[in-house]
Amino acid sequence: MQDIEGNEFCVMHNGRVRETTMGKLNSVTIDCTNAEGLAQFWAQAIEGYEMDKEWPMVLKSSGGPTLFFQRVPEPKQVKNRVHLDLAVADRPAEVARLKSLGARVLREMDESGYKWTIMQDPEGNEFCVTQTAG
Repeated sequence: MQDIEGNEFCVMHNGRVRETTMGKLNSVTIDCTNAEGLAQFWAQAIEGYEMDKEWPMVLKSSGGPTLFFQRVPEPKQVKNRVHLDLAVADRPAEVARLKSLGARVLREMDESGYKWTIMQDPEGNEFCVTQTAG
């Protein structure tokens, strides 16, 4: 299926009948050339996620959607239309940690006193690191 802008998405059925016609967020799928490698990066990057023992390209969490890393033949071509945002207590320290895992900084942002870092994972997918309030 495609949304109104032509972005592809999947509708999955887990075998259970639901009373509503609205969909429930089941997973976020990220296209990549090295599914297990990128899953390993994100398992180390996001708190509460771990690699599935049977499907190492899947990250499971008790509190969030499943992250599925789907192997595709072509590398990333253009900017992502959807990206992940990570909220952290110490943004500079977390950016340094993520860089040590293979991410790279694209740019630092500061708009109206709100600061965040735009980064790329090892396959070039953009994501942001923001400072939590407090």
